[in-house]
Amino acid sequence: MRRKNNRTVFENVTVIDAGAKGKTIGKAPDGRVIFLTNAVPGDVVDVQTTKKRKAYFEGVATNFHSLSDKRVTPTCEHFGTCGGCKWQDMGYEHQLFYKQKEVENNLRRIGHLELPEVSPILGSKKQYFYRNKMEFSFSDSRWLTLEEINSDKEIANKNALGFHIPGMWDKILDIKKCHLQEDPSNAIRLETKNFALTNNLSFFNPRNQHGLLRTMMIRTASTGEIMVLVQFFENDKVKRELLLNHLSAKFPEITSLLYVINSKQNDTIYDQKIICFSGRDHIFEEMEGLKFKINAKSFYQTNSDQAFELYKITREFAGLTGNELVYDLYTGTGTIAQFIAKKAKKVVGIEAVPEAIEDAKANAILNNIENTTFFAGDMKNIFNKEFIAQNGTPDIIITDPPRDGMHKDVVEQILSIAPQKIVYVSCNSATQARDLEMMKDLYKITKTQAVDMFPQTHHVENVVLLEKR
Repeated sequence: MRRKNNRTVFENVTVIDAGAKGKTIGKAPDGRVIFLTNAVPGDVVDVQTTKKRKAYFEGVATNFHSLSDKRVTPTCEHFGTCGGCKWQDMGYEHQLFYKQKEVENNLRRIGHLELPEVSPILGSKKQYFYRNKMEFSFSDSRWLTLEEINSDKEIANKNALGFHIPGMWDKILDIKKCHLQEDPSNAIRLETKNFALTNNLSFFNPRNQHGLLRTMMIRTASTGEIMVLVQFFENDKVKRELLLNHLSAKFPEITSLLYVINSKQNDTIYDQKIICFSGRDHIFEEMEGLKFKINAKSFYQTNSDQAFELYKITREFAGLTGNELVYDLYTGTGTIAQFIAKKAKKVVGIEAVPEAIEDAKANAILNNIENTTFFAGDMKNIFNKEFIAQNGTPDIIITDPPRDGMHKDVVEQILSIAPQKIVYVSCNSATQARDLEMMKDLYKITKTQAVDMFPQTHHVENVVLLEKR
C-alpha cells in the first residue's frame, strides 16, 4: 500500500465478486471493501482509490497483474467511456451468475426471507441489439478523449450525437456504432448527424442553452415499424423541415416521424406537445396476437422479446383458471393486464400516469378485450377501502412497481386485503426484498424467477410468487 496524490494505492488486489450498480469488489488489507468500476472478478490489479468512506473505498484498477478467465473482448469501441454497457468485458454466462447471486443475496440479506428452490435465471437469446428504444443527445461541445486533449492538433469539429458521459450532464460522447438497437437505428443517427453538419444545422449547447438540434429518440418495434422523434430547441421552420424532409426521403421505412420544439431547461418531452411530421403519430408492438399502440410518451418494456418471457412467467405464477378477479398495480399502459385478461374473470389496472391509462384503455379496445378496467391515480391514495368496495376484493394481486418499490401504505393495504396470491415483478430486487419483508408473516415465497432483460449491464428483473401461509 502506498500514497499517491493524497489517494491510496493498493497493490495486488484480487477482484472477488460483482456487486450492485455494475461494480466489482476487492478487499483492502484492513478488510474494507473496495468497489471498482473497471475490473472483472478474477482479475488481480493495483487499485487507486477515488473515494474513502468509513466502511469502504471506491477506486479504479490502474494496473492489471493477471486477467480473469471470465473476461471477454468488448464488442463496442466505446466500451469503458460510454458507461451504458458496464459488463461487456465479462462473459455472458458469468453476467447471469452474478445477476442471480445479487437477487438471492438481496432477498436473503435485506428481506431476511426464506426462499424455495430458486429457478435458474432466464437469459436473453439476444445479447446485443435487443433494445426497442434509444435516446440520443446532440452537443456542440462533445466529450474529448485524453489523446485528443493532450495532442497539439486543433479540434475544429466538436459536434456530437450520442450519449451523456456518466455523471456529466453537459458532456456527450459521439457514438459511431451502438450495439443495443437493431438497424436502421445506427444508420438513422449517423445520417442525421452528417446531414446536420453538411447543412450547418447547429447542435445544442446545454450550458448556454442555444442551438437547433437537441435530442433524438428512435423506437423500433417487433412489427418492423419505426418511430423517430427529433427534439428542436429553436423554432426554425426552414431548417427543421430541411432535416425532416431529408429523413423522410432517405428512410421511407420510418412509420412515424415526429418532432418537438422544446426551449425549456430540461430535455423531458412528457410536458411537451408532440407534432407528427409524416406518417402516424404512433407505432404498434405485438405480443401473442395482442397489439399495443405506442406513442412517443408511452412506456413499453425496452426489450420486447424478454418482456414476452417476463409476462409469461408472471401469468404462469398467477395460475389463473378464468374465475379470478385480478388487480394489476402499477399497470403502466396495461400490457400485463391485457396479456393475462383471457385467463382471468376480470382485471383492474391502476397507474399514476393519466396518459398511460388512456393508452391502456385504447389498447383494450384495439384488442377487443372487455374484461379490463383501468384507473389513474397515485397508488397510495387511490388504492383504498372505497376503491376495493367499488371494484371488488381481488383474488390475486400482480404488482410491478418502479425501482423505488411500493409505498408502505400500499403494502399495508395489500395485507389488509390478504389475497390468496401475490405476484411481485421487480426491476430492483433490493426494494423488492424490503417490501417482501413487511409481508413475510402472512405470506411465504413459493416461487422466484430472475429474468435478464438487459445483457451487458448489471440490471435484472425478478418475479416472486407469494402465497398465504
